Amino acid sequence: MSEFNCEVSSLGECRITSPITGIQFVNEDEHVLYHSDLNEIESLLAEGRKPPLFEMAGPREKIFFDPSKLKCGIVTCGGLCPGINDVIRAIIMSLFYHYGVKTVFGFRYGYEGLSSKYRHTPMELTPDVVNGIHQMGGTILASSRGPQDIADMVDTLERMNIGILFTIGGDGTLRGAQAIADEAKRRGLKIAVIGVPKTIDNDISCIQQSFGFDTAVTESRPSLYAAHTEAVGARNGIGLVKLMGRESGFIAAFATLADSEVNFCMIPEVRFTLEVFLKDLRERLERRGHALILVGEGAGQDLMEKIHGRDASGNIRFGDIGIFLRDQINAYFGKAGIEVNLKYIDPSYTIRSMPANARDSAFCLLLGHNAVHAGMAGRTDMVIGFWKNEFTHLPISLAVSRRKKIEPNSRLWSNVLACTGQPREMF
Repeated sequence: MSEFNCEVSSLGECRITSPITGIQFVNEDEHVLYHSDLNEIESLLAEGRKPPLFEMAGPREKIFFDPSKLKCGIVTCGGLCPGINDVIRAIIMSLFYHYGVKTVFGFRYGYEGLSSKYRHTPMELTPDVVNGIHQMGGTILASSRGPQDIADMVDTLERMNIGILFTIGGDGTLRGAQAIADEAKRRGLKIAVIGVPKTIDNDISCIQQSFGFDTAVTESRPSLYAAHTEAVGARNGIGLVKLMGRESGFIAAFATLADSEVNFCMIPEVRFTLEVFLKDLRERLERRGHALILVGEGAGQDLMEKIHGRDASGNIRFGDIGIFLRDQINAYFGKAGIEVNLKYIDPSYTIRSMPANARDSAFCLLLGHNAVHAGMAGRTDMVIGFWKNEFTHLPISLAVSRRKKIEPNSRLWSNVLACTGQPREMF
C-alpha cells in the first residue's frame, strides 16, 4: 500500500475569500499519515520514498466557487443505512449558513434522479425542509440501485447549472461518481463531485469507519440479548443471529465484543468447517446446556449450493447462511437423536432502517460539513475519509481500489476468538 496515489483532483486555483468567520482553517500543507508503524515509515524513508499522506479535510481560507452564484445537488444511492438523513441535513445547513449558498436540489431515487428517462422531479432543499430529518431513519430523497447513463446524468447537471454534486453511497455509488467526474472533466465543465462514504458494513478502503456502523453494532444488541435469553431458557437452547456483512465481518466482530455472551462468531473473511463447528456446538451444549451463535451474512458461502445472478448494483446474490445453518443444526441433532431448541433471528432490515445514534449523528454532521468544505474549495473526484481519527480527502480511485476486510491474523480477530472461546480448529 506504500505506492498508492493519495493526490486529490482540483478544479483550479482558489481565489475567493471564504465567508466563514470564527473557525479554524486548514492549511494546504496539513496531512494525515497513512502508516502508524514507525518501522514502516523509517523503511520507506530509507528507500528514498515518501510515506503516503492523506490531505487533511476542513475549511479553506480561499475557495473556488462564488457562493452567490452556486447551485448544488445531492443524491443518495444503494441500501439504507442509519445516518443518511443526518448527512443530508449537515450538507444543507453548511451550504446555507457557512457559505450562503441558497439553491440546493435533492435528486430522487438515487442516480435515477439524474436520468432524463425517469423524469423524477428534484426536491428543492432548504433548512426548513430538512429540519428534524436527522431524527428519522432512511433517506428523504429515497434511493435506488444500478447504473445510469453517465452522459445523460452529466447533461442534467449541465442543464441545471449544478456546480457541486454530493453523492452519498457505497462502492457502486462512488464508482458512478468517479465516472461523472471524468465525464465532466472531459467536457471541460467545472463540476465538483464529492462522495460521502455510506456502507453499514464498514468496508471502504482507507477509511477507518463509515457512518451507520456504530449504530448497527449498537442495534444488534437487542437481538443478541433475545437470542441468548431464549437459549438459556430452554434445554439445549440455541440462539442463532445473522447480521449484515457481505464480504467484511466488522459488524459481527464488534457485536461479539460488545456482547460477550456470543459463543461462536463466523465472518466472511474466515472459512469454517461445518463438521467441526457442529461437533464443537454439540460439545458446548453437553458442557453448558445452551449456545449463542452469531454469523455475518457473507460467511460460509462455500458451504452452500452456488447461487447464480446479481442484483441491480452488480453484487453477487448470496445464499442465506442463517437459514442454512439453522437447517444444518436441526438436521445434525435430529439425526443424533438429541432434542435442541433453536431460535433464529435476522434483524438486518430493522437495524439498517434505524435513526443514527448519538455518536453516528455527530460523525455524520462532521462528514457533511467536510464534504461541503471540500466542494467549495474546488476538490473533485474524491470522497471524505476518516483516518487516525482525522477527516481526510481521499481520491475515489483509492477508496474503491479494494474492499476493507478483517485480516484473519489481526489483533481484532484474535480478540474475537478470545472473547468467544471458540476453537481455532473450526477454521
